[in-house]
Amino acid sequence: MTKQINILSTKKLLPNQKQELVNANINLIEEDFIQTKIKNFELSKVNKNLIFTSQNAVQSILNHPKFEELKSKDIFSIGMKTKDLLTENGFNVVAYTGYAADLAEIISLIYSEESFTFFSGNLRRDVLPNTLKENGITFNEIEVYETELTSKKIKEKLDGILFFSPSAVESYLKLNSIKDETCFCIGETTAETLENKKIKNIIIADKPSVEHVINEVIEYYI
Repeated sequence: MTKQINILSTKKLLPNQKQELVNANINLIEEDFIQTKIKNFELSKVNKNLIFTSQNAVQSILNHPKFEELKSKDIFSIGMKTKDLLTENGFNVVAYTGYAADLAEIISLIYSEESFTFFSGNLRRDVLPNTLKENGITFNEIEVYETELTSKKIKEKLDGILFFSPSAVESYLKLNSIKDETCFCIGETTAETLENKKIKNIIIADKPSVEHVINEVIEYYI
C-alpha cells in the first residue's frame, strides 16, 4: 500500500489549487498562519512614481476613496499577480520583477532621478528601502496594511509544508518545529528565512506563484 502523503499549506488555497493536490492523491491540511488587515492612511504626500510589493498593498489602495487619483502615476511592482491586479484596475505598470532586490537595482540604475512612494505593510523587508536610501533616491513610505501572525499548533505528522511568505515561516515556528519535513517555498526570500533557522530540506518554486509551489509538491511526491 502506498504511504499517504500529508501536506500543510500555511495559507488556505483556492478550490482549483486544492484540486491539483487531490488529483495527485496528496492529503492537504490548510490553515491561515497570517492575516492581513487594511489600515487607515492618508494619500497627501504621494510622489511621482509608486511602488507595490504585494497584492495586499494594492487591495488597500483600491479601498481608499481617492485611489483613482493615483492612476496617472507610473507603477513599479513585485510579482506577476501584483502586476496583474494593478493592470486590471487601470494602473500603468512600467516595471515589475520577482524580487525586491531586482526591482531596487532597476530603480537605482535607470530611474535614480525620479521620486517614489512605497506602499508597504508593517512586516515589510528592508531590502528595497535600504537600497533606495543607499543610492540617494527620493522616496517616502506609506504603511497601508498590517500583517498579523496567527500561529496554530499542528498535531498531524507532516511530510511537507508550503510557505508563501517569511511571515508565515515565523508564524509556523512560534508553535511548531521543523525536523525532516520538506519545505516548499514560493521564493528565495521565504527560503532564506528558513535557512536562517538552520532548516535544510527546502525546495523553491521555479516562479514565485502559488501554482508553481503546488507543481513542485506534485513533482516531488509523484
